[in-house]
Amino acid sequence: MQPSSPSPGTFSRRSVLAGAVAVAGTTAAVAPAPRAEAAPAAPVSAASGDGQPHTGPVVFRDVRPLGAPDATDLVVVDGRVSRGPAPRGAKVVEGGGRIALPSLVDAHIHPDKTTWGGSWVSRRPASGIADYVAQDVDLFHSQHRSVAERAYGLMSHAVTRGTRAMRAHADVAPAYDLAGVEGLAEARKRLRHALDVQIVAFPQHGVIRTPGTAELLEEAARSGAVDMIGGIDPGGFDQAPEEQLDLVFGIADRHGIGVDIHLHDRGAKGIDAMRGIIDRTRALSLHGKVTVSHVFCLPGLEDGELDSVAAELGDLDIALTTVAPSDSLVLPIARLREHGVRVGLGSDGVRDSWSPFGNADMLHRAHLLGWVTDVRLDEELTDCYQVAAHGGADVMGLAHADLRPGAPADFVLVRGECLPQVVVDMPRRDLVVHGGVVVARDGEFVAGDGRPGR
Repeated sequence: MQPSSPSPGTFSRRSVLAGAVAVAGTTAAVAPAPRAEAAPAAPVSAASGDGQPHTGPVVFRDVRPLGAPDATDLVVVDGRVSRGPAPRGAKVVEGGGRIALPSLVDAHIHPDKTTWGGSWVSRRPASGIADYVAQDVDLFHSQHRSVAERAYGLMSHAVTRGTRAMRAHADVAPAYDLAGVEGLAEARKRLRHALDVQIVAFPQHGVIRTPGTAELLEEAARSGAVDMIGGIDPGGFDQAPEEQLDLVFGIADRHGIGVDIHLHDRGAKGIDAMRGIIDRTRALSLHGKVTVSHVFCLPGLEDGELDSVAAELGDLDIALTTVAPSDSLVLPIARLREHGVRVGLGSDGVRDSWSPFGNADMLHRAHLLGWVTDVRLDEELTDCYQVAAHGGADVMGLAHADLRPGAPADFVLVRGECLPQVVVDMPRRDLVVHGGVVVARDGEFVAGDGRPGR
């Protein structure tokens, strides 16, 4: 028997949690205890900056912040940009007149699925999410490298392209158990000197339609390895909108973590799901802890309805992410920001069963954002970069790496004339700095021991 759905306007903390308990009761009487061997290391929280390396003072000499015409010295003390002169004995890194730009944030990526660094994979036709999911499973079992190894390769590559932080989604389903979560947690630990990572337990196979998934989501949350619980198309794919949302929000509420839901559904089905997300965010007082990814139902709305939904999202501080897939599906970022909605940009899948494309390069993604939105003006190109840098930081709860005194010393050095040109030309990231430490040089990753390579 399915729990009855509350009527509009009657959502409360009690009704949401009662629904979650009812759904959980249909899948298992008692959630399984966590297995000792599955317990990962404590997470490195991007928002807290626990992975941020702090070293002695460093002077990055002869750089042009944000493409300024005149070069200056950028002083870093305790991992942050400093206002004062360089302390005596500070290490000096020559910038050679390069532009210094804020490092980038990938607000939505799936490193557990990637084949990055491996053999070429030929893909089969697929006509919907169910087909892609089946091919995900086949690809997973055909891989000779672990999730941790594949994810580490892609995530370290992202660092060389100027990424300072990412929100990484890991598939959670009976087909994989918690292998995705555990693999990403291991990669995150290895990269803690160079990259801040949040992990989402993502039920790609559906929450209600795939028995056993709810228990795995609960186990992932209880393990402490994940920062957020995910969901997917509550109405279109799972075909159980109330049950899925009650369960996902119930887990997040019990464990004090966030929610990040994939919403590909368009039209009324997508808007109904958005309403359900808004209602539960309000009922459980999860302001600032909920993200909705893709949100293909928003771009087609009439202005009045879009403004109405955006106003509610802004009031509840519900964040959104887009991967700029096309001119018709990219989010109306400027309109959303008018209502105070945080919007981030992400890579999505990278060379997985869903697509042969992708490179985890957020400068390239900023370029694509400009391309699909048909920008021309310098300020529009600059704004594309800002979405890729500060928009994602806002979604993840990170301070802006805007090169101002007190900001995290997370930046990249590139050759070029100005920021708009950089977005168009996508030059090599000659130097990538995280917390004042050089983590990539000339396109090569610098490991935690200071040596190039892995």
